[in-house]
Amino acid sequence: MAGYGALSDVYEWLIGDDRLTPARAAAVYCSDVVGSLPPDARVLDCACGTGQLAVGLASLGLDVVAADASSGMVRRTEKAANEQGVSLRALRASWDELPDHLEDSTFDLAFCVGNSLGHAEGTAGRLTALETMSRLLNPGGRLVLHSRNWELVRSAGSRVDVRDRLIRRNDRDAVVSYYWQIEQRWEQEHFLEIVVAQIEPDGAVRACSERLSIWPYRYEDLVAQLRSVGLTVQSTTFDPESDEYVVVASRDQVRGTSELTR
Repeated sequence: MAGYGALSDVYEWLIGDDRLTPARAAAVYCSDVVGSLPPDARVLDCACGTGQLAVGLASLGLDVVAADASSGMVRRTEKAANEQGVSLRALRASWDELPDHLEDSTFDLAFCVGNSLGHAEGTAGRLTALETMSRLLNPGGRLVLHSRNWELVRSAGSRVDVRDRLIRRNDRDAVVSYYWQIEQRWEQEHFLEIVVAQIEPDGAVRACSERLSIWPYRYEDLVAQLRSVGLTVQSTTFDPESDEYVVVASRDQVRGTSELTR
């Protein structure tokens, strides 16, 4: 997984108002999954982005590790933690590198949110990511995975989506646009170019853009892959007509012999 170099500097324009602050980001999951954890539970936030969720969870007294493949995102996560006065461990690592830094079976909860799993390279890369998160969980630990509905993304074809309003962040306005390059077959590498065009005080426009690789997947294939790495779906919000969904899966108490090994 690569990318989010340039976009790490302007990522706040890509975050919805409901998750813009650490408190709001953590509140999204507090009632369902976080509320049942003991105060000292260990939590892993994979592909943590600029750290809103990780910092919000750490503010609740949880023992948080925040990981991302982008060094820019890790720097912003550390900055956010310092600004909020909370302690967490920020780690620059892709999914396949996490076992080199973290012990197996040591987390009570793992997050993989923000549509990040679509950046894992194909079926094999996605399986590696899911297996890594599964092996890092304690038996009975849970994975919270948020995803786009890739069936709907693909059905709309290649296109340019320009947000229909200015987005204000830190007293600055920007227009955000997305260019989707949708390929013929599911297994092909797709592309998403994101442009954040900031409006300067003098009316000039300063654009920041990045082209990201995407490997989409069907919901049914995701569920099958979760099962193959020892994760059982507990709840799902998947709806064929909805743009996104959340899956909560728990690690089996006894893992199957078909699981991947290092």
